[in-house]
Parts: sequence; C-alpha cells; structure tokens
Amino acid sequence: MDLNNLYSAKRTGVDHLDKATDPRSGYQKDYDRIIFSSAFRRLQNKTQVFPLPGSVFVHNRLTHSLEVSSVGRSLGHLIGKYIFDEYLDSLNDESKRFYRNHLKNVLASACLCHDIGNPAFGHSGEDAIVSFFVKNEEELKKHFTKSQFEDFKNFEGNANSIRVLTQMQNGKPLGGIRLTYSTLAAIAKYPCESSARNKKITHRKKFGFLESEKEIFEEIAKYTGMERDASVKEISYLRHPFVWLVEAADDICYNIIDLEDAQRLRIIETSYCENLLDNLIRCLGIEDIQDYEETLKTISDRNERISYLRAKSINSLIFKAFDFYIDNLSSILKGDHEKALFDLIAEDCDAVQEIVDFSFENIYNDRSVVEIENAGYNVMYELLEHFIYPILKKEEDQSKSDEKALKLIPKQYASHTDNNYNKVLGVIDYLSGMTDLYATELYRKIKGIEIGLRN
Repeated sequence: MDLNNLYSAKRTGVDHLDKATDPRSGYQKDYDRIIFSSAFRRLQNKTQVFPLPGSVFVHNRLTHSLEVSSVGRSLGHLIGKYIFDEYLDSLNDESKRFYRNHLKNVLASACLCHDIGNPAFGHSGEDAIVSFFVKNEEELKKHFTKSQFEDFKNFEGNANSIRVLTQMQNGKPLGGIRLTYSTLAAIAKYPCESSARNKKITHRKKFGFLESEKEIFEEIAKYTGMERDASVKEISYLRHPFVWLVEAADDICYNIIDLEDAQRLRIIETSYCENLLDNLIRCLGIEDIQDYEETLKTISDRNERISYLRAKSINSLIFKAFDFYIDNLSSILKGDHEKALFDLIAEDCDAVQEIVDFSFENIYNDRSVVEIENAGYNVMYELLEHFIYPILKKEEDQSKSDEKALKLIPKQYASHTDNNYNKVLGVIDYLSGMTDLYATELYRKIKGIEIGLRN
C-alpha cells in the first residue's frame, strides 16, 4: 500500500469535497460530527465492563471512547511526524500536509467512534444477538439468503459501527453522519464480509461490514488504498495501516483503565494494582525512573497514586506502540503483518502479560461483571424474540399482539419494503442502539414487570 494513497477527504453521502475556505479540515469535522451525534451520546449509558450506574465512578463506553481518542491522537502525532520526516522524498505535497497535520485527527476521530456499533451490555449484547439467530437457525434462515443470514448469526459490533456511521435512516440525511473515508477505513479491524470470516487469520477473525453496506465499504476501500485479499473469493481486504494504531489505542486503554476501575470498586486491592502498574512502568523503561519515584512519594491518596501510575503506564505504552509500529511499518504497508501492537509489547515485556492474565482471572470474572453479562444477555435475547418473529410475518398473518409489538419500533427504523433482511436490520438497528437503561426498562414493560404511564 502506498503512503500517498491511504487517505481521502471524500465523505459518504456527498459528491463534493469540503470547501477550502472552511477553517476546519475535513478530518477535524469528523471529530465534531461524532461528538455531537446521538449514537455517540448514547454510549454514556452503555456498559464498558462494570455495572452502571453506581456511587463510585467507573468508565462507560463514552468515557472509554474519549480516552481511546486521546491516545489515538498521540499515536497519530508521533507516527505522522515520523512518516513526514522519514519518507519526505517519496511523499507528494498533499501527503506531506496530511501526515504532518491531519493523521492525528483521523485517528482521534476513528478512536472516538470505534465502539459506536456496540449494542447495550457490551459483548453480552452481541452474544445475545448471535445466539438468537444460531439457536433459531432452522426456523429463521428460510427468510434470508445465505450471506444475509451469515450477517445475523455472526453479528459483530465492528461491522455494525460502519452501518451506524453510514446508513440513511428514515427522515435522516443520505450518508449517515457523513464521515470521511479515511476515518471509516481506520475503524475496519476486520475488512471482510461475514462469509469470509476465518478465526485463524487476523484481518478475517470477525467481519467488518454487513451486506447492506457492501457497496459503500468497497468505495471506502477504493479511495483509501486498501488492497483486496487475493487468498479468498469473497469480498475481503487487507487491513488499512491506520487500523493497527486505532486497535493499539483501544488495547492500551482498556487493559490499564479496567484495572484502575477495579481498584476503585475495591474488587482488587490497591497494593496489587500498584505493584502491577509499577512493574509495567519499570519493564517498559520509557520513564525517568528517578523522577517517577520521587513524584510517587509525594502522593498519599490511594486513588491519586493509582491515577498517576495509570497515566505513566499509558504514556509508556504509547511510546512502545510507536516503536513497534515503525519497526513493522514495511510489513504493515505490504499487508502481511499479523500481530497486534499490544501483543508485540506483551511479548517484549512480561509485566504487560501479567496484567492481562490478572485482569482475566480477577476482574472480568468478578461476580458483579458476570451478573451484568447474564442480565444483559437475557434482556437482549428476549427483546429480539419479541420483535423478530412478528416482523417476519406477512401482515395478514400477524396477530393483534404482533401488531402491538411492532408499534413499539420507532418509524425511523421501519423498512418500507417487503425485504426481510432490511426489516430485521431495522429491528437490530433499534435494539443495538439502545442504552443499557432503555433496554432494561423496555424489557420490564413488555414482560409486565413494570406497568404504568411514562413520565
């Protein structure tokens, strides 16, 4: 892949580029559009790991996305400067401006919306959608083509992000949020259709776009220099080089910040958390250890000590991710790189893997986390059952209860065709866009657990 062809200011839904007189670049506009979108705001009440809400502040999907965006911007600044300095002679004038000034904005925007397609209750919400279609496959698959049903029984938040950001819902503008192709390419961790999935191959471990967004994704790939994966007949591309940086920013944030949240909730002891982060900082070897130790001695508050260690850990991981990215830039541009930057760091520093293992055993399997996962799964599964079966029936076959169920779906999600795929996508758009609170309240009402007029 050519560094001169990896970006495009072209947007979904419009044929013209942004006016040159606008003081903001197109990539800065992306960031602003995401921030002000309703899909982004809804992330404030979507589970990251721990139950919401509570008396102790923990991260939700929105605060996580903001922090990932901050890390992505830092990586973009470092990588952009490196490419500008090292590849100056091979860059055209537009590329020089892009890498020097705009790559950081593309990565900040991509990181900001990397989770925007995740349903309520995080991965358990995803699991519920997948399980519903897998468990009812024999009854449901007759309504769809093979490739359409693959989308549903392998539902994936990453693929849904492309849909959320580009789709035109009823009464809304063509092209969705109308982001640049550069930002959209940077969030496609698995740039293939569902039928091309292969768990043994990094860029096809999951899938990155639904059949409904196939054409727009192919156009995004065309304008951002993505190369087709010649090893498979289905539509599949090699990862865009910017994706590795968005993925690294996400990996850095959740591995460190989930640890901080667990300490604040007293799921793990402060001393354990301190030791894990201290070992990490020393292992990575980026910080001035003398200055680091002297500053730490001045902080007595336990939460502030962890906050300081968290900040130093993230800073060190940013610079390590930068090092591994430039070390592997040649293979990344060729499209044959396979290992996540965070995994490379973990191989180089035992303290990183120690945090990953500790978190899996002591945080992600904590009872409070498992309870919300179970609850979220059941809520989403029951809502799917309530809406999917009625919407697949012909109008003349619908019972009164079916009709009443469908009246609950907002008009913006309604399909005006008899296409079952589009009908079900509308239901999934509605359900996956819900916050944890909204989904729970709707579940309680349709199950008769809570009855009464809305305030």
